[in-house]
Parts: sequence; structure tokens; C-alpha cells
Amino acid sequence: MRAGTPTRRAGAGRTASHTERWGGYGLLTVLAAAVVVPFLNVFLASMQPSGKPVTGMSWPQRWSLDNYREAWSVAGFSELMRSSLVIAVGVVPATLVLAALAGYALGTMRLPGGDGVAALFVAGLTIPVELVVVPLYFDLRGIGLTDSYLGVILVEIALFLPFGVFWMRTHFRAAPASLVEAARIDGASSLTILFRVLLPLARPPLMTLGVLVFMWSWNQFLLVLVLVQDATKRTAPAGLGFFVGQNNTDVPMLAAGTVLVMLPITLLYLIFQRSFVAGLLQGAFKG
Repeated sequence: MRAGTPTRRAGAGRTASHTERWGGYGLLTVLAAAVVVPFLNVFLASMQPSGKPVTGMSWPQRWSLDNYREAWSVAGFSELMRSSLVIAVGVVPATLVLAALAGYALGTMRLPGGDGVAALFVAGLTIPVELVVVPLYFDLRGIGLTDSYLGVILVEIALFLPFGVFWMRTHFRAAPASLVEAARIDGASSLTILFRVLLPLARPPLMTLGVLVFMWSWNQFLLVLVLVQDATKRTAPAGLGFFVGQNNTDVPMLAAGTVLVMLPITLLYLIFQRSFVAGLLQGAFKG
């Protein structure tokens, strides 16, 4: 009886592991369906004839891009996409540079009051944009930065920087201290340590942060809606909001406009998927 006990326990362990694995697969399948099914529903609706009532998910009888052409021209997506790209190109690099510098300083250096500054950045994560958007409008109007790309870019950098600093500080704090000490013994300056020792190791977290910041900047709606009244400078999500208000009865054309707004983020994620996931896993293991 005693000799058979380890066998039964080992078999029970294998059964539990098998059950957990299939349970994980089932959970991932449900989560994937929760993401894919709504997107597929919107895409199929965009392929229906313009003006047709859409009720539920239905396969189109004829595949056509007419709704996309009409939505592109009616909503002026050429200008909307250009505005979104201009803002994102201004926000993402500046946020990455500032987050890397601040995260390096707060994560590796013994600065007076460094923990308090880091706590302030963490506190910045709790401030919703809805709370500050109206004061921001009056402040920017006073210095002439409303209806301008620069005003939106500066506000978004400030909005995304707390998470960026927190993210990079966590990564740099987990970096091997022996590398930093060895570089300092060799006479390397702080900037040399950052650019030649730590940043090459920080590529996955930086790529993940860049994708997240681009996504947040691209999807920003309320901030742009309040700060930008000029129709030629609205971003794609803000322009889509006005487009929905003007064409709320043509569901296929609205679905086509929605797909156009989602497409850049989807393509960006597919291109940088490996780096994005690697950065998330690296942060999870280090945390």
C-alpha cells in the first residue's frame, strides 16, 4: 500500500496539471472571443450596403469597400489621421526620453527626496483626465495654445509621464547592481551608464511603453474634443465622434469609420507584438 501511494499522488498531480492547462486554454479562448467577436461584428456591419439596418451579426451578401470610401471622404479622415499621427509622433518619443531619464535617476541614484518624487509620480496615476481638462483649457487659452498641436502634445506628455516614469523606474531598479557598479569603477559617467549599459537591456520595456503611449494618444477623445475646436486639427477619434453625430442612422458607414480609426492601432500591435509581450513578461517577472 505504501509503495503505491507515490504513484497515486504523481498521477493526481499530472491530472491536476492537465486540468489547469485546459482550464487556462478555456479562459484564454473566452477572453479572445470577447475581443474578436465585437471587432468582427463591426467589420461585418461595415460590409453591409450603406443605409441598411443592421441587427446582430450577419454575413454580407456582397463584399464591398464602398462604405470605407464614403466614410473616408465624408468625415475627412485624411486630415483626421494626419492630425492624430502628428500628435502621436510628438508625444511618444518625448515621453519615452523623459520617462527613461527620470526612471533612471529615481531607480538607480540616491537622490535627496527621490522617494517623495517617485510617490508624486505614482499619485499622478490616480488623477483622471476628466478632472483636469477644464482647468487645462483655460490655462492653455491664456497662453494661446488651444487649437494647436503643441498644446495637445504637451498635455498628453504630462498625462502619460507618471506611468512612464513608474514603468521605467521599476525596470531600472531591477537591473543588476553589479553592472552599474562595474561601469562606475571603470570611470563611466551617469549618462554613459544609462545609454551604453542600461538602455540596451531596456529595449523590451521601452517598446512596450511606446506601444501603450501611442495607443493612449491615438485613442484620446475628451482632451482633444475640449482643447481643439478647429475641425481641421481634430484627431481621428474626435472626428469620428462628430461623424457619428451627423450620420447616426447609417450604421454600415459608421462601422466603416470605426474600423478606420481602429486599424492603425491594430497594425501597430501586430508589428510590435513580440516586443510588446516580451516587455510585459519582463516587467511581470521582475515585479
